[in-house]
Amino acid sequence: MRSHLLNDTTAERYRSSVTEGIERVAAKLAATDRPFTGVTVDALAPAIDAIDLDKPLLDTAAVLDELEDVYLRDAIYFHHPRYLAHLNCPVVIPAVLGEAILSAVNSSLDTWDQSAGGTLIERKLIDWTTARIGLGENADGVFTSGGTQSNLQALLLAREEAKSDSFAELRIFASEVSHFSVKKSAKLLGLSQDAVVSIPVGHDKRMQTVALAHELERCRKDGLVPMAVVATAGTTDFGSIDPLPEIAELCEQFDTWMHVDAAYGCGLLASVKYRGRIDGIERADSVTVDYHKSFFQPVSSSAVLVRDASTLRHATYHAEYLNPKRMVQERIPNQVDKSLQTTRRFDALKLWMTLRTMGADGIGQLFDEVCDLAVEGWQLLAADPRFDVVVEPTLSTLVFRYIPAAVTDPAEIDRANLYARKALFASGDAVVAGTKVQGRHYLKFTLLNPETTAEDIAAVLDLIAGHAEQYLGESLDRAS
Repeated sequence: MRSHLLNDTTAERYRSSVTEGIERVAAKLAATDRPFTGVTVDALAPAIDAIDLDKPLLDTAAVLDELEDVYLRDAIYFHHPRYLAHLNCPVVIPAVLGEAILSAVNSSLDTWDQSAGGTLIERKLIDWTTARIGLGENADGVFTSGGTQSNLQALLLAREEAKSDSFAELRIFASEVSHFSVKKSAKLLGLSQDAVVSIPVGHDKRMQTVALAHELERCRKDGLVPMAVVATAGTTDFGSIDPLPEIAELCEQFDTWMHVDAAYGCGLLASVKYRGRIDGIERADSVTVDYHKSFFQPVSSSAVLVRDASTLRHATYHAEYLNPKRMVQERIPNQVDKSLQTTRRFDALKLWMTLRTMGADGIGQLFDEVCDLAVEGWQLLAADPRFDVVVEPTLSTLVFRYIPAAVTDPAEIDRANLYARKALFASGDAVVAGTKVQGRHYLKFTLLNPETTAEDIAAVLDLIAGHAEQYLGESLDRAS
């Protein structure tokens, strides 16, 4: 079995095995004509359940043949222009090359003696990102597994900086359409059940700063501690960006930590056209970025950034076998000193390869394209009497609802939209997401593929309308 270990004696086997796998994936990508096959759980589960993991196939080609049947054939392909559902981007080739390299070398970014140059590359990218944000010379950060972890770490730092004697007194303020990880983080951090104060949004789905000011004032009057305000730069449902400059003013007035969840909107940091939409982010105490959303990177590639590097000490623990305190005096850079994780992949390499190949403007141009596409999609929806569209896009998300001319019952319209989404997914012709707006069911396009066109959007809208009309026709037949 030693022949399967990757080392100097198996380099040629490594080359041939990886090449064979790459050729399979390349052929699949070239032949994929829809984002999904429509396979069901009940259809696919028996094939996987039947595999005996204690009886290996002992041959790479045979394993790849099997993988075709249980994964590759029925995978959801985000690169297809009619995948319009969640915050999953198609990935750029330099990043995929980086993924292959980092997996083979397998550096661990917790300590210098496990990564060497990997540590310095990650630190360079953190400095590059904090400079793009404008956090200042004392800024720092670390790569994470994703936005949820980044938000958790940021709020951990905010909790410690609040210096409260009682966690029960701490309050976090976030808009009613902020990411669920804010409430999840509050629970993990041991805060009270009512620690997260939900701030209403306006018709544009942006936090209402008048309401925020009122809640901050009430917090102080009640003898509570405003621990943090979470401003969102790119909400998951609407792509809306909270009014960052006004929020920054209030955070300064109330001496409150300002965190910006820019997991989605971070693509604007590289934007050629729309960078101004996140003006004010430079005043944050911490920022979440997900390169694997709007920098076209493979999962995972995320970071948490802070204005004051010293605040990262709240995540620092020293172990003699890993990162003893003496290493700080010896100026040995151990990234575990800043991270909630210990063993950690060299995910920064993917972004490094991308920037060194394409440049920041290249990434920004791709993100600008999907933002422009969202405007075209909004114009299509606004002009189409079959649909109600919620808000003009700020980034690349469209939330809308099919409205049949002859049906007025909101519950029946809900069911028609739910059916349309399910039927579309089952067909494999396109994949769209869904959400609720004021208790009603809506559909959602998250546009992150520059290859998607307005014609694709129009075609998918026709498919949605067709499925919804089919459901309503059948519903009328059943009722008669």
